[in-house]
Amino acid sequence: MRDLDEKALKAKDKKAALGQDIDLGMFDSSPVSHNYVKELAVLPTVDKERMLHAGVDTGEKERSGTYVQKDSTVIHAHSKQEGLEIMPIKAALKKYDWVQDYYWKLASVDTDKYTARARLDLHDGYVIRALAGSRVIYPVQACLYLEKEGFSQNVHNLIIAEEGSELHIITGCTTAPHLKSGLHVGISEFFVKKNAKLSFTMIHHWAEEIMVRPRSVGVVEEGGLFLNNYISMTPVKSVQMYPTTYLAGKGAVARFYSLLVGSPGAEIDVGGRIFLKEPGTRAEIISRAITNGANITARGDLVGEVPGVKAHLECRGLILNGGTIHAIPELHGKAEDVEMSHEAAVGKIAQEEILYLMSRGLSEDEATATIVRGFLNVDIPGLPAQLKAEIDRAVEQSDKDMM
Repeated sequence: MRDLDEKALKAKDKKAALGQDIDLGMFDSSPVSHNYVKELAVLPTVDKERMLHAGVDTGEKERSGTYVQKDSTVIHAHSKQEGLEIMPIKAALKKYDWVQDYYWKLASVDTDKYTARARLDLHDGYVIRALAGSRVIYPVQACLYLEKEGFSQNVHNLIIAEEGSELHIITGCTTAPHLKSGLHVGISEFFVKKNAKLSFTMIHHWAEEIMVRPRSVGVVEEGGLFLNNYISMTPVKSVQMYPTTYLAGKGAVARFYSLLVGSPGAEIDVGGRIFLKEPGTRAEIISRAITNGANITARGDLVGEVPGVKAHLECRGLILNGGTIHAIPELHGKAEDVEMSHEAAVGKIAQEEILYLMSRGLSEDEATATIVRGFLNVDIPGLPAQLKAEIDRAVEQSDKDMM
């Protein structure tokens, strides 16, 4: 699968990376030791509060299992449900031969210097696998936590939904309250097997000077469903990600949703790319972006390669307090009988909307917050209630931060 359109992907990735280069020498990646904890309740209160803002509940209420990595060290990993495996990737590579069948099989080591760093200086990462036929209804939660100032956290994750399984994941990335700067490099490879269902919700709650470079690739087999949600509503210095998914089996479906709020001075370049390679495949990319002084690039690319596919791309941006939004929707139809569409809009809150709400008794700030909440309220079909609640909580928190 990695050979599919590889030259085109690399060229596009290099184009996307222009203007957002990071000097890796600025960040220390020497291993940092932390103690393993059997019970998350013993974690410091400040750590638990920060994790909760990223959707990770250390009380593990309505969770199927948990993985926590602090800097370079895995401090907790366990599954609470039969048919669900959660383990550090370094340990899994040593213990199980089958892990090699997935490791670096979709992502390419030589895509850029960030993928190379993750390969050459890997700290750890997780393997989360739902066994064939298992239904993991309560979400699995994974937390990647930065505590050491100026640290480069390099991780590689494998997410596997075996045939006929159902798996829901919340991955929360956050920092200790005192931390100002750091780098997170994350490689993720997603495998959605025949008739499997995977929802993956990533919530970022970083610090103002954090640089973030996720690189992810997925493949969905016949009858599979992949929901990929990204939430980033708190200050961050720079984010650049462009996840790619191949719909490689008949009737496979992928939906990407992203909710972004950019703070002053931030550089955010986020998108998604889906290849529809078999008849009956469906794809959707939906994004909402708000800038409070950030420069946001919202990308989307849908590639219909065979007849009988359907895809839609939608990007909407709202400028509140300066900054820029650059929407780049792309459609590539390579066969007859493809149905592909896109819409994009960038603007500001209409003054008459604010005045109307104020006439109903709201203050100007309350009126603005109400409009923002409505703008960010995207219906994501197929999410369990627990994931919907975490997204709603992130939206509510963004109101407080913006106002």
